[in-house]
Amino acid sequence: MPIEFTHVPGKTADAAIPFFYDFAETATKLGLIEDGGFQKIVVDDSAGLLTNMDLAAQVLDCAASLEVVLTHWAGVVEPTVAARQLASMDRKSGGRLALRMISEPLNDDDAESRPVGHTVIWQRIDEYLVLLKRLWSNDRPFDHEGAFYSINGGYVPRKGPHGADLTIRMGGQSGTALKVAGRHADVFELAPGSIDEVRRLMERVRGAAAEHGRAGKLRFALPVRIHRGVAATGQKAIDLSGPPAQVALSLLAYAGLGIDEFMIVGVDTVREIATVGRETLALLRNSLARREHDAFQPGAYAPRGMLETRATS
Repeated sequence: MPIEFTHVPGKTADAAIPFFYDFAETATKLGLIEDGGFQKIVVDDSAGLLTNMDLAAQVLDCAASLEVVLTHWAGVVEPTVAARQLASMDRKSGGRLALRMISEPLNDDDAESRPVGHTVIWQRIDEYLVLLKRLWSNDRPFDHEGAFYSINGGYVPRKGPHGADLTIRMGGQSGTALKVAGRHADVFELAPGSIDEVRRLMERVRGAAAEHGRAGKLRFALPVRIHRGVAATGQKAIDLSGPPAQVALSLLAYAGLGIDEFMIVGVDTVREIATVGRETLALLRNSLARREHDAFQPGAYAPRGMLETRATS
């Protein structure tokens, strides 16, 4: 499968305006994102989960082909309600929705019912995802009484096109997080790090997935921040600067680990979107096509000299 590219929005040129809030400008940018070779876009607005769901619906209506990666967390919406809403969005979009489960809400207003303790948080996520999948696949109502959720007659009459196979994206580094991700994740979002650090985390994730017979079903995504000057703070990502050819060369080394997707951070203006799509992504895609039959050794094409690669937050 060829490498996919996901756009992770930040701020507009006016730092006070989030990416999605001037939707006339956003529509222009979505067109450029699609034309530039991106297949997906992340929605993770800091206003909270319900705003995320509204924005995701707008993007799905506006974009012709982009898959929307909806950032979501357990605890704000009951599983039955969430399952219906998500199935409806997936159905209306023709199957272009993915669910990105994170452990902590982006807005404190969404954290009122947050459980205490790392392990407990992940246990709730696990139960939440089990229920979503069951609601997306069951052909008759069911009852459930668990540690975090109680359901009486749970049923979603109109399923999405994916049913229970809606793509689930997760991340994390603790043993508890990897255990839950190994059970549920279709795409694992890696933490930034060196080639060796990323490789080791991938091995741990595959080991967790193997316990559920899913090691071969996992895909890996790596967040990457591309910039020409001083990197902005924000989502943790591999930090790349330099000419497009050198950035593409660095990404090629990570691709050799078996990464299926790069999540591109820090590319938000019209000019940046067009330039990165036309130059960096195209160079990487062409390089991968030329080498797809070669025996690629991870790290063999690591850039040297002026290109700086580091993990930032």
